[in-house]
Amino acid sequence: MHGTRILDEADRLMTVCNSCRYCEGLCAVFPAMEMRRAFSDGDLNYLANLCHSCGACYVDCQFSPPHEFNVNVPQTLAVARAESYAAYAWPQSLSGAFTRNGLVISIVTALSMAAFILGFVALNDRAVLFGVHTGPGAFYRLMPHNAMAALFSAAFLYAILALVMSVRAFWRDIGTPIGGRADGGSIFQAIRDAGELRYLHGGGVGCYNEDEKPTDRRKLYHHLTFYGFLLCFAATSVATLYHYLLAREAPYPWWDLPVVLGTLGGIGLIVGPIGLFIAKSRRAPELLDAQRYGMDVGFIAMLFLTGLTGMLLLLLRETATMGPLLALHLGAVFALFITMPYGKFVHGIYRFAALVRYAQERRGEAGS
Repeated sequence: MHGTRILDEADRLMTVCNSCRYCEGLCAVFPAMEMRRAFSDGDLNYLANLCHSCGACYVDCQFSPPHEFNVNVPQTLAVARAESYAAYAWPQSLSGAFTRNGLVISIVTALSMAAFILGFVALNDRAVLFGVHTGPGAFYRLMPHNAMAALFSAAFLYAILALVMSVRAFWRDIGTPIGGRADGGSIFQAIRDAGELRYLHGGGVGCYNEDEKPTDRRKLYHHLTFYGFLLCFAATSVATLYHYLLAREAPYPWWDLPVVLGTLGGIGLIVGPIGLFIAKSRRAPELLDAQRYGMDVGFIAMLFLTGLTGMLLLLLRETATMGPLLALHLGAVFALFITMPYGKFVHGIYRFAALVRYAQERRGEAGS
């Protein structure tokens, strides 16, 4: 018996799949499964986070519903994956945020935006709030740089700490890799696999969505979202270096590196989430974890809102709407930071850890 009902079901399915092995060429889950004859809770959580939910095994499986064996690996592992987020959350007292995550994300985002708007109104008179500010330091006429840096640094550092502690618990629970410890080679392989979304291709044909015709649309939208986020983070990092090393204050001209990176990232964070939402709304329900639909949509909406407010701020920063737009954008980013460890964002961190473990297991298997 396992710790939860869904892990019991996952164990049953992995036992059936281990006897069949028809799907071993589809993704990393089944080769990793074949290295085991029995499954601990950690093993099952590892396999669940290794799954990219492409749906290929459901379509290819001869035992999928309505067969009496009722083998539905994508949906079962999706539920187990979502439950693992709460199981490893740090601190555990906040694990309840995963229960109704869509509602939690909505409330936090609304409160964060409202707080920044009210703060701007309280600390600035109307002429400043709705004034036209241009040139270096324009943003800081509405909120001092030191206050902005302190607030967002604290939120970001807390998010990093919570994520590190969570993935540390996950890493310990899934056990030492079969064949040895993680090394530089396995980490590099995991970076490649994650960067290419290697296992979101259903064995090479693509993802299954609303029918049995695989496409690469979900992979494309994931890439736009993932690299859009990384480009926005790079833009913020470059701007930080500009400020502290070169004494250059934001906002920067449109051709400067932070703006170019942020523009490309913002486009990715608008187009990618829209595509992911459309794909999710059309996806076959038997492939989804219906109870966590709100968590998925909440995270998509959060990324879209961050990208949209950032792009509007860029386009209208030399108008009277700059002040309200800055408040909205800062509120969206702050909400994204503080909800990172307690929403769908963690799936990328756990999945990368699972890919590292899988890469090491394969290297160990090849060596032996």
